[in-house]
Amino acid sequence: MTLPAFDLLQPESLRKALELLDQNRDARPLAGGTCLLVDLRKRTTAAKTLLDLSQIRNLSGIRIEDNELVIGARATIADLLLDPLVEEHAGILHEACRTFAAPLVRNRATLGGNIAHASPAADAAPPLLVLDAMIELQALGRRRVVPVTRFFTGPCETTRREDELLTAVRIPLSSHARHAYIKLGQRKADAISVVSVACLQAPGESPRIALGAVAPRPIRAWDAEEVLKGIDLTQQTAALAAKVASEEAQPIDDLRGTGEYRRREVEALVRRCLRRLVDQQEGDDDGE
Repeated sequence: MTLPAFDLLQPESLRKALELLDQNRDARPLAGGTCLLVDLRKRTTAAKTLLDLSQIRNLSGIRIEDNELVIGARATIADLLLDPLVEEHAGILHEACRTFAAPLVRNRATLGGNIAHASPAADAAPPLLVLDAMIELQALGRRRVVPVTRFFTGPCETTRREDELLTAVRIPLSSHARHAYIKLGQRKADAISVVSVACLQAPGESPRIALGAVAPRPIRAWDAEEVLKGIDLTQQTAALAAKVASEEAQPIDDLRGTGEYRRREVEALVRRCLRRLVDQQEGDDDGE
């Protein structure tokens, strides 16, 4: 099926892009296009105007700034896999990127696009949730930063306003955090998640847990995290928290799996992720 007709705006600077978006509130930002163009071709979404961001170079960088890892919205998944700053300061995001689709898609898909598209199964979302990432949004003459925990509002819905561009993802620096990520798909190659789980434990803190593809939006498992506050993470407490996480999930039946299956897998995968944190802790202790 061919793409429908649309007008294409191609600004060469962020300033010009924000001006055009202010003048064309119905324009859809286009970065890698790996989701948007597919949806347009399938007629599952519509857009009369696309705002092409491919010529705006300052949206692609990855840098350390004010004790944050700042990732430009146009940085591709392949960029994240190759950048040592991401591996060092956001290891769980780096780990998730290794399971992201196929190499050709990773070369085109952008972090900003994956987040802005806001699929409940977005691969980057659970890692960013446990990293306490912030989403930078800019409009003409205005900038705001939103915690990723408040950015997703529903299936393919976010707090981004019509005149705003998602310009960067900001991740607080945290040294020596233990982490584990598991993505369950129907096959190893470019599969959409059936369930994904991210767990992270910064030094001196309780574990954080995030879930993908099991609710209308990617979620933090706050109740499961509460279970682990103030107690040691052990194989036994991991099993208890995993049970609570499965009760927080709101899975549906679809072509990739039933809600009941997803709920069972949430418990199993959260337990596995948390037990990996336990194993990492024991390994750290042995190395001291």
